[in-house]
Amino acid sequence: MKTTYHIKKNWGKAISLLAFMPLTLLSSCSDQMNYNEYYVYDKDYMTQEFGRAEGFLTTAYSELDYDFGQNMSGAMLACATDEAEYAYRGNSVEEFYNGAWSKTNPHSAMWTSAFKGIRYANLFLDEFANLSFNHLKYNDDYMAQMFNYNNMKYEARFLRAYFYFNLVRQYGGVPIIKSNLSADEVNQLSRNTSDEVFEFINAECDSIKSKIVKDYTDLGDNALSTVPTGRANNLAVLALKARAALYHASPLFNPNDNKELWHAAASACKDLIDSCEVQGKKLANKYESLWSSTNFTDAQPFGEILLIRCVGEDNQWEKYNFPIGLEGAKGGNCPTQDLVDAYEMQTTGRSIQEEGSGYDAQNPYTGRDPRFELTICHNETKRWPNWATSLIYTYQNGANAQPLNGGTPTGYYLKKLLNAAVDTRAASANKTKHNWVIFRMGEAYLNYAEAVFKYLGSADATSAEFPMSAREAVSKTRLRSKMPAFPTAMSNDAFWEKYKNERRVELAFEGHRFWDVRRWKEADKYFSKITEMIITKNDDDTYTYTPKTINRRWEDKMYLFPIPQSEILKDKKLSQNPGW
Repeated sequence: MKTTYHIKKNWGKAISLLAFMPLTLLSSCSDQMNYNEYYVYDKDYMTQEFGRAEGFLTTAYSELDYDFGQNMSGAMLACATDEAEYAYRGNSVEEFYNGAWSKTNPHSAMWTSAFKGIRYANLFLDEFANLSFNHLKYNDDYMAQMFNYNNMKYEARFLRAYFYFNLVRQYGGVPIIKSNLSADEVNQLSRNTSDEVFEFINAECDSIKSKIVKDYTDLGDNALSTVPTGRANNLAVLALKARAALYHASPLFNPNDNKELWHAAASACKDLIDSCEVQGKKLANKYESLWSSTNFTDAQPFGEILLIRCVGEDNQWEKYNFPIGLEGAKGGNCPTQDLVDAYEMQTTGRSIQEEGSGYDAQNPYTGRDPRFELTICHNETKRWPNWATSLIYTYQNGANAQPLNGGTPTGYYLKKLLNAAVDTRAASANKTKHNWVIFRMGEAYLNYAEAVFKYLGSADATSAEFPMSAREAVSKTRLRSKMPAFPTAMSNDAFWEKYKNERRVELAFEGHRFWDVRRWKEADKYFSKITEMIITKNDDDTYTYTPKTINRRWEDKMYLFPIPQSEILKDKKLSQNPGW
């Protein structure tokens, strides 16, 4: 009698995997990494080809998160923060700050996606991770295929740990499921604590970090004819461990400021950086190359990237975000004045609010941190995108501004993550690959800076264990962008504010701000309002800049998401997060 395997796509709902057939979900970086959903009759069928087991694992990879506006009709999660505002009213992203967010309207995509990925990983580990493929052992590539196949169980464990990180940062403690369970068994589970989830992630990473492949391009006799892309290696494992440790040590999960958690975070971050440097990883020369369409093949950006999510080839992302007024463009995710003000002056390295910074309020976009022009499209930006024949005008009644439907409410449009070569005009439309960076060394240096600062107690402090100071680490991303390093002998308060600003600028629109402000428990300071810039053109062709404050709703219960009420109704042992 053949066994049919089951996967619960939703928390308490089971579906059968009735037939083995690929349903393409997402395109890949290359032909070597296709994301598929596989359906299987039985274990015997899976043993017929290596590719069937590998194909099944890619269903778990397909749940890796990214944010090209696909979840909220074009809006990024950044629009629920002080990074951006969406150009169109009524988008679901507004529910994060208008009071419509609730346990019955829980924004539960991560709950569903992460647990789906966990179940795929568990099923692979339970049923498909210890096959022998004996009938294939006389094939010339049998040993290489077996090496690749045996590595998959470590990839599955990494993916499971990654999904648990996404869950714990969003919900706090959740049930830890280590094997493939029936729906009835799932619906009898209680929540583990957040400490237990973080400890599980750490233990999994420690267990597999020396076993999983280090470099898929350097496998010697075990090399396959095609090099896999987009798959986790030991640096991805170390990056997950370091990020999770930093979150665990942060105030949201460490309310008593346990220094040992900061020590663990600093150690994990140092281990990651040391391992990266041993393997020749380093910051890319050009900041903008990190989100190019070839960031997974070009040596410079890929030298910094530790894990990438290959999404596919299209032009929808550019259509969402190129300035309104251009053919095929919708305006989309508009950076706030708050983010614009975060970019310091290049010559002095000072905030625009600081005396002696060199900031000129009549020429507000001149002389700023070079990352500003690479991230934000402002009034009178030239050649954005590169086929545009006129300047972009974001002043009121300008060619790319309100009152046009989709005109920027903030005075700015997004550049970062977009490809200027994509053409959205009907007669000449083209497409390009889009790849979401999950882990990179820029974040690794910033994570280390935060952890070692919190552990050692000052920006310049070092020790035998941590010979690189927080100041030195945080300066690396600045020096790459030709910004002055942090000064020495900063007070702790001054360093902390400047560090947070550097993190905000370097990682803008990469999915960090929403979670960083929460783990710091500073959302009442940053998420209770945003600033738009109303630009008017004067008769003498100068501009008047008038900031406008927009209040948003923040309640402390929002530090964690509500557990979907539908899941609590199915599992009476699940408890709701406070306040929901």
